[in-house]
Amino acid sequence: MRLTPLVLCLGLAASTMSVAVVGQRPDDQIAPKSVELMKRGETLLAQGKYVEADDALETALAVDPKNRAAFTVMARVAIKEKLFGQAIRLTNKALALEPTDRDALAVQGEAMVELGALPRAKENLAKLQQLCGNAGCPQVAVLSTAIARGPALAAVKAPEIPKKN
Repeated sequence: MRLTPLVLCLGLAASTMSVAVVGQRPDDQIAPKSVELMKRGETLLAQGKYVEADDALETALAVDPKNRAAFTVMARVAIKEKLFGQAIRLTNKALALEPTDRDALAVQGEAMVELGALPRAKENLAKLQQLCGNAGCPQVAVLSTAIARGPALAAVKAPEIPKKN
């Protein structure tokens, strides 16, 4: 009876310890077909064929749901289609797989800028600067430029509605 609290505490401590995930694969083990479809999606995005790019990227994720680069490219497609909330959700999925994914952080920051969430975009910029260190990386430059530019939607002035007398 005296050992019960001790055993319970040890059991609780053991249940909260982290364990390596057996089913998770590193990036170099992503299914080749998924990588091929992702590259096709990138090509279609560059050509401005957003629907076809989205289809190829969804197929890439169906083949291998651990392809975080496909989530990031899909988020870029969403940004081009001005679906900024969807872009943030997609990058969240990539960041759930790898919290230090610099591309996902930068794309998410760009989407946040477009939504007007500048403080959150600056948090992403700070994370990127910490990850890149003194060497810097292109993602820091891209996100810094987006923050300095501000939301592109705010730059587009809505047409004025004539007042009724």
